[in-house]
Amino acid sequence: MAKRRGFDPASIKKISLIDFGRVGATTGILTRHGWRTWKRRRDGEKGIDALSVELREAFEELGPTYVKLAQLVASSPGLFPETLSDEFRACLDEVPPVPSEDVLELIEEELGAPAEDIFLDFDREPLAAASIAQVHTATLPTGEKVVVKVQRPKIRERLEKDLRILMKISQILERTWKTSRMANPVAIVEDFSETLRHELNFITESNYMERFSTNLDTFGENSMIRVPRVHWKYTTPRVLTMERIYGYKFDDILELQSKGWDLAGTLKEGVRAWMEAALVHGFFHGDVHAGNLMLDEEGKIVFLDFGICGTLDDETRGVVSTGLPALMVNRDYKTVARSIYEMGAILNPSDLEQASEDIGRIVEPLLEKTLAEISYGEILIEIIKIGVSYEVRLPRELVLIAKQMLYFERYAKLMAPDWAILADPSLIGFLFESSTGVDADEQTKKDSIA
Repeated sequence: MAKRRGFDPASIKKISLIDFGRVGATTGILTRHGWRTWKRRRDGEKGIDALSVELREAFEELGPTYVKLAQLVASSPGLFPETLSDEFRACLDEVPPVPSEDVLELIEEELGAPAEDIFLDFDREPLAAASIAQVHTATLPTGEKVVVKVQRPKIRERLEKDLRILMKISQILERTWKTSRMANPVAIVEDFSETLRHELNFITESNYMERFSTNLDTFGENSMIRVPRVHWKYTTPRVLTMERIYGYKFDDILELQSKGWDLAGTLKEGVRAWMEAALVHGFFHGDVHAGNLMLDEEGKIVFLDFGICGTLDDETRGVVSTGLPALMVNRDYKTVARSIYEMGAILNPSDLEQASEDIGRIVEPLLEKTLAEISYGEILIEIIKIGVSYEVRLPRELVLIAKQMLYFERYAKLMAPDWAILADPSLIGFLFESSTGVDADEQTKKDSIA
């Protein structure tokens, strides 16, 4: 059974001799697409548009590490040019599958026996294939249907090489390009490598699944939320076997509507549970795109793929528990500005009054509108932009939370367009009460009277 569970973060700090081949290939691909960018601009295309298209194509050609990085850019609001983020949304995580012989070889290496000796049946054709792993369906000796997530062979070594190259590029950018200081490219690569390190260890992911599920079971009413059960006997750092749940894609709205379910109510349950996980338990699912959510045959929300999760310490949760109700209930923008400062490293101390006025100017016109009329994602993006403009270096976890809220906003526009997500007292009530001791519904009534 394999012992290596990921890579050492220190291993990405310095390029080594074994990286030269990959450096050459990477340089060649980027140079070719750089030349194509120049030609596009020469032919009259806008510079940022040409660069965004060619970077996206280059990242897809460079493979899994860069596709993952493109997805990070696409889902990090306010930190990158909008044109680049929009273009990178086209980067799909679906990639050609690994040959079945390689999958079976890895399963035997990890589980200590051939797949045909372990499972009653094992489908050699993957159910889905992604950058880090692919998923196969199988049946346990007990007759229970499962899915088996199998890591791509030798993916760790390839990721290490790419991360060392990215670290070197980020260090050069930070030294030579003043504007990049606010984006903090070195920290982005460090966080990116840490995320990938966890994704490469399915034992960690399995523990995350159980932690998330246990937390939700111990607080509130979360009967509409499910997490697949892990089969530990058949799980290792590179093979994860879990309960197979049958159901429907989360964004297949026509199919879901045909079931007659209360989709708006179900979505509200899911968002409330996720917010509870982040802001009460301090541990949350960090990648709720549509491929990682589904509805089971009873209409319950199923959270899948816990490779990316976030944690909030007590101090940060306290700041959020103060700042979010101040924004959505009291409209106390000075408290919001102070909260933003407290959540990040302030590189350029600024006038708190001016920052609060900037936030109020952006947020105030938006708060009374329904989700169908306005994007709450815009609020998050604009607030983060304010932080960037005042050189507040926001922590990874806050950006991760903003990313998930953008996902939820998209789902809400499909399932509950008249719902004002963050103005719903049932969602932020537990935050408001924990920070003030006052019932959120009652405070909302008082504010409306005033």
